[in-house]
Amino acid sequence: MAEGRVQIYTGDGKGKTTAALGLALRACGHGLKVFLAQFAKGRESGEHEALKRFQDLVEVRRYGRESFIGKKPEAEDIELCRAGFRQAREAAASGLYDLLILDEIGIALHYKMITLEEVLELVRGKPAALELVLTGSRIPRRLIELADLVTEMREVKHYHRRGVAARKGIEY
Repeated sequence: MAEGRVQIYTGDGKGKTTAALGLALRACGHGLKVFLAQFAKGRESGEHEALKRFQDLVEVRRYGRESFIGKKPEAEDIELCRAGFRQAREAAASGLYDLLILDEIGIALHYKMITLEEVLELVRGKPAALELVLTGSRIPRRLIELADLVTEMREVKHYHRRGVAARKGIEY
């Protein structure tokens, strides 16, 4: 594989995880190995079911309970997040994966479940061939400066503002 880059999908709009999973799907199409670490997401979703079809290429790990976004994380949330970040670092260093996705790492950083210095260390020390993707709102400026590609999802209009609940197969 060519030299790996650092990509960030951030902003307040919908589509950050979707973009990262689209990249994972593309990687699978070329036989690349993917490690997907999801922070603050404990609920089963359609993408988990779909990714089971690629279990020889994609390892999915979720480090969170239902969701604490909007509330203060509890000790269990922090513990799950910290364990997940340790596993993600191990996956990065293992040489087994071509693509490492840290989904909702922005939220983990915002709630100080992981320190910015830890994530900066991972980014700076990643193996040269590893493609690293960070998603989540509120990604710190220092990470944005280090990244090779940054896409900001900006909400222009969203039906949840009119009270439309998350729909199976569309939002989860």
